[in-house]
Amino acid sequence: MESAEIRRRWLSFFEERGHTVVPSASLIADDPTLLLVPAGMVPFKPYFLGEVKPPAPRVTSVQKCVRTPDIEEVGKTTRHGTFFQMCGNFSFGDYFKEGAIKLAWELLTSSVADGGYGLEPEKLWITVYQEDDEAEQIWRDVIGVPAERIQRLGMGPNFWSMGVPGPCGPCSEINYDRGPEFGEEGGPAVNDERYVEIWNLVFMQYERGAGEGKEDFPILGDLPSKNIDTGLGLERLAMILQGVQNMYETDTLRVVMDKATELTGVRYGADHGSDVSLRVVADHIRTSTMLIGDGVTPGNEGRGYVLRRIMRRAIRNMRLMGATGPVVKDLVDVVIDTMGQQYPELITDRKRIETVAVAEEAAFLKALKSGTNILDTAVTETKAKGGTVLPGDKAFLLHDTWGFPIDLTLEMAAEQGLSVDEDGFRRLMKEQRDKAKADAKAKKTGHANLSAYREIADSSGNTEFTGYTSTEGESTVVGLLVDGVSSPAASEGDEVEVVLDRTPFYAEGGGQLADQGRIKLHSGAVIQVRDVQQPVPGVSVHKGVVQVGEVTVGASAYAVIDVRRRRAIARAHSATHLTHQALRDALGPTAAQAGSENSPGRFRFDFGSPNAVPGTVLTDVEQKINEVLARELDVHAEVMSIDEAKKQGAIAEFGEKYGERVRVVTIGDFSKELCGGTHVHNTAQLGLVKLLGESSIGSGVRRVEALVGVDAYNFLAKEHTVVAQLQELVKGRSEELPEKIAAMLGKLKDAEKEIEKFRAEKVLGAAAGLAQGAKDVRGVALVTGTVPDGTSADDLRKLVLDVRGRIPGDRPAVVAVFTTANGRPLTVIATNEAARERGLKAGDLVRTAAKTLGGGGGGKPDVAQGGGQNPDAIGDAVAAVERLVAETA
Repeated sequence: MESAEIRRRWLSFFEERGHTVVPSASLIADDPTLLLVPAGMVPFKPYFLGEVKPPAPRVTSVQKCVRTPDIEEVGKTTRHGTFFQMCGNFSFGDYFKEGAIKLAWELLTSSVADGGYGLEPEKLWITVYQEDDEAEQIWRDVIGVPAERIQRLGMGPNFWSMGVPGPCGPCSEINYDRGPEFGEEGGPAVNDERYVEIWNLVFMQYERGAGEGKEDFPILGDLPSKNIDTGLGLERLAMILQGVQNMYETDTLRVVMDKATELTGVRYGADHGSDVSLRVVADHIRTSTMLIGDGVTPGNEGRGYVLRRIMRRAIRNMRLMGATGPVVKDLVDVVIDTMGQQYPELITDRKRIETVAVAEEAAFLKALKSGTNILDTAVTETKAKGGTVLPGDKAFLLHDTWGFPIDLTLEMAAEQGLSVDEDGFRRLMKEQRDKAKADAKAKKTGHANLSAYREIADSSGNTEFTGYTSTEGESTVVGLLVDGVSSPAASEGDEVEVVLDRTPFYAEGGGQLADQGRIKLHSGAVIQVRDVQQPVPGVSVHKGVVQVGEVTVGASAYAVIDVRRRRAIARAHSATHLTHQALRDALGPTAAQAGSENSPGRFRFDFGSPNAVPGTVLTDVEQKINEVLARELDVHAEVMSIDEAKKQGAIAEFGEKYGERVRVVTIGDFSKELCGGTHVHNTAQLGLVKLLGESSIGSGVRRVEALVGVDAYNFLAKEHTVVAQLQELVKGRSEELPEKIAAMLGKLKDAEKEIEKFRAEKVLGAAAGLAQGAKDVRGVALVTGTVPDGTSADDLRKLVLDVRGRIPGDRPAVVAVFTTANGRPLTVIATNEAARERGLKAGDLVRTAAKTLGGGGGGKPDVAQGGGQNPDAIGDAVAAVERLVAETA
């Protein structure tokens, strides 16, 4: 049975039994504590914690998951992998233990003809928590599993919690006996290689307190509503149903290994080392494809680093197996063809996924050769010194300059018998991050514990947003926090966070900045609002200061936004949609949105592109946008189902989480996007859009910045003034300016060359006089002197070498000449062979002079250069050089 059919049967089975099918959430976790979704229940976490009301009492899903803690073990064993699919069925206060157990048994053991998976009942073993008599009784008496195939285990394997205070409960696992060829008998308590866990049923019935580890925490009591959370590993079940020995031989991974074999000529099963590489490639390429499909792009931080790390590990393993050219596109295409049966969006986004993957491969192959040479040199140096640890600064150089993930350096060093100073590497990484973040401002999330906001939501419900149709309106204060703590009242001057039952204020989200304005209480109190955030879904928190009077919970209020600011932001947001569509029209669907910020009168838009956008293309995009403005297209919003939005071709932002009902903003026949922000009513209201340029903000991601409306006009007005001034200066028309200015710059450059030539001739003209003034110091011809300020280092070097050449070769000679450039002293010192035979080396002499000048320097024994901070010390430096010559000669 193919993986796609396993998935289809799962969803069909539970849908027929009253479960609402929930599509897999993006791998980009909607949880600030997670980079990626590591488990099937993660998208449902807010429901189990009571933060959000579940969409239905019974739901089911097949969730994409990525786990990377054991990434270095991937390939070395057949049990470790990074991407997997978790089939789950969930009950929120509906059925409990008996219902979950019956459903699991029915699906696993029903015949294939009846829609089940057709597993033999006698091969299924059950584990239950050691104190869960109820679960054992159900398995034994209701289902009919023999007592000898039910085993009790402790908290470690058979008790579940989120690791923090909250819901928890015992587990019951269903295991499949793969037979004596996989080891001794005795059930899962004895051999988990033979008795493979395929389905875990979690019975959430208790509330736990704080504590460490999986077992050290108190049980506080029963939950008011008991829930079910189950998870079946699709790949493990596929392994059993397809009759293969491990997950790498299942249909969705074996095809990738087969393609890697085709590209390298290496056969799976012929050699342990190449088998490891083939498994690494299969797992990592599939994971990379799924991550890129969900909008992750390679980078040096966060989830981008996870993607870069596994992609580069896969690419290197292909090289180890003999691949010489680009291979990623062929491998990615196999994954898309296979996984696309389950996730059609992979096929739709094929070109974008290929573009991102191929660009990363090209970047890494370019760096791999140089980086490998540097690593080999560092390894040789370390071994030559008798060391066994590669220095952390070498690992940092490989990471920072050549893009080598630390894991790749660890792996390559280990292959040559060395470990790596990881502490030193991570210290340097931390120093770099600290410097980069020194001036960054913290994200405005408020001071309060999220529980304070949840309490307000529980007691008063979500905030009703009225801002699509109103800019002001009546409301009531339902929540008030002062210094992050719930408070019944706040006084003049207090920094407050206010929650209203309804508000026209837009909370920052979807790239749009928050509204600002005032909240006026009927008592006369006034709150100046400077920011609005949603720390928990559905609750808008107005942050500001009490300007006048006292604010109390329950008080009637009148909220008024800054209309001028709102309209300027709305213009920017609508312009962002137009820019997105125009870029997609020009560059293709790979120019997908990767982020944005809409602020008053200006916006920035991030999009996927492996290369810089040519200026001519950017000009065409800008022209197209402004042509749309002139067409006076109406802008309207409509709420519809997510499926209907997709059918209509609405564009969704990667990484965004959408519910079953979504808001679609349509701009005439030009643009259609999922969006919760505020917009203009007609494109004519934008007036003008001016793109300021584009730049790179990361691997495969570009950024366009632009001005809208009056801000765009003001910019062009300033540009026009500058052009007018230039016309007056060069006495020409605007269209003649490029040619005339280029001609002027050419003449200026020629003049500078002539001046430089004259200066050089003048400096070199002093060579004869300096040589004639050589001073005898213990048989050494010592030439010292200074030349005019501003002499370049190159000219100074030429002069010194010229002077040295004028002194007979059989006479030891030292030439030291000084100048001042940009307020700093500079010296070049040269020695001839006869002087070097007497121990006089230019590098030693320069270091002595430079130290006197308050700086440093160095070079070769025949010629060296140095400088310092104190030009007044040139005389002392000359004396220091003469002393060293006398002492050495």
